[in-house]
Amino acid sequence: MAFAQAADGTRLHYEVFGPRHGEPLLLIQGLGADSRGWLRQRRALGSRYRCIVFDNRGAGRSDHPPAPYDLEVMAVDALAVLDAAGVERAHVMGASMGGILAQIVAVRHPERVRSLVLACTACRHHPWRRELLAEWAQTAATDGMGAFARQAVRWLIGPRSLRRFWPAVGLVGPLAMTGSPDAFVAQVQAILDMNDDLRAELITITVPTLVLVGSQDILTPMGDSEELAERIPGAELAIIGGAAHGFMLEAGAAFNRTVLEFLGSVASAPVNA
Repeated sequence: MAFAQAADGTRLHYEVFGPRHGEPLLLIQGLGADSRGWLRQRRALGSRYRCIVFDNRGAGRSDHPPAPYDLEVMAVDALAVLDAAGVERAHVMGASMGGILAQIVAVRHPERVRSLVLACTACRHHPWRRELLAEWAQTAATDGMGAFARQAVRWLIGPRSLRRFWPAVGLVGPLAMTGSPDAFVAQVQAILDMNDDLRAELITITVPTLVLVGSQDILTPMGDSEELAERIPGAELAIIGGAAHGFMLEAGAAFNRTVLEFLGSVASAPVNA
């Protein structure tokens, strides 16, 4: 079991798999989830890339320090994981909250990023989403993470997939959300405390970027991804039909195929200095 150490001493659990000499790919999970949220990506991405997955502070086997949390600090956590893995520069893929962290890494530390994949994420707050996240935090604090998961699942998985894959969702969902209610609330508050200044800085991103969204995503709808693709120079936008926010799980094959095609195009292109 490997751990990186953040600047404030927080221990961050991480794992490396895939070809030893493959190009490094850092995967950053979202709100409340740990690295097991990438379950359906392990074989496909790990067959070609040296994958580095980790648990954000407050999730999984990483430390759960007391609040407050800060997204800028959590983005630097990701760099501490790269350092511990001996990786100078990597492809960076983030989902949901992890997509925000990936944006911060790309803007603040561009020398560490080879390419960027932003999945089911956004660069701004919407009032309705702020209210929803606050409700989730209240549910977790009052009734526990199980109650939150039951409340949130219909925002994360499309209705057809929810009926079809309910046994898998029921198994993987709780496994991937093992943080304490206090840590979950701290992550939510970090998202709510984020200002929209990052949006103006996205124009500075120069690495190849893929913005990826499910057509049925109601938590980070297609409009959020369209805005990201418009703001990041040269970014590609890919829409996976029939999939919702949790499309890494419910549409894993299409998700993996799209990501691999993009990363393959980056690998064949010259590396920017």
